Amino acid sequence: MKYLRYTILGFTQEKLTLKIGVSRQTINSIETNRYVPSTVLALKLPAIFNKTVNEIFTLEAND
Repeated sequence: MKYLRYTILGFTQEKLTLKIGVSRQTINSIETNRYVPSTVLALKLPAIFNKTVNEIFTLEAND
């Protein structure tokens, strides 16, 4: 997601947080795979990038 955030939108984490209303720590944790976003957030993020949920998030084998 970090690649998309920066290359598609040119957004810093802070700018993305202002766009979707979460903390910078939340964005950082999602980007470093330390946090699984809520369903609402998982649907908001792809809409901002003009991507599908599957293009942003994937299930791991152990999920």
